[in-house]
Amino acid sequence: MPARKDMPTTLKRSPKKAQDTYAEAHDSAVDSYGEGERAHRTAFAAVKHSFEKVGDHWEPKARKGPSDKKAAGGRGSSGRTAGGVDANASKEHLMDLAKKLDVRGRSRMNKADLVEAIRKANNGSTRKAREK
Repeated sequence: MPARKDMPTTLKRSPKKAQDTYAEAHDSAVDSYGEGERAHRTAFAAVKHSFEKVGDHWEPKARKGPSDKKAAGGRGSSGRTAGGVDANASKEHLMDLAKKLDVRGRSRMNKADLVEAIRKANNGSTRKAREK
C-alpha cells in the first residue's frame, strides 16, 4: 500500500485508526485523481473529519465532522484552514488543548485566538519531533 510507505510522520505517531483512514482515503484518491498533492489533501481531509491534531500527532475528535470553514465548504470555499485544529469545537475544549500544549496567555484568548495559538503550538511540536 503506497500510502503507508509515504505516510506523514504526524500520522505515524497517531492511532492505527487515523493511519487506516489516511491510507484508505489516499489510495482511493490515487485511483480517482492519480498520485500527487490532490490525493494527499483528500486523505488529510478524511482524517480531519474524525481526528484533530494535538501537538505532533492526531487524536480522535469527540464528534465527527469538518474541522473548520474550509473543510465544511469544500474546494471552492474561501475560508482558511485551521491546520488540523478542530475550530468547530467548544471554547472549553480548545482551552483544555491549549493547557495541554502549554500555550501562554490562553486565559485571555477568544476562540479564534485559541485556534491560531493551538495551530502554532502543533506546528512547533511537529517540528521538534521531526528533528529527533
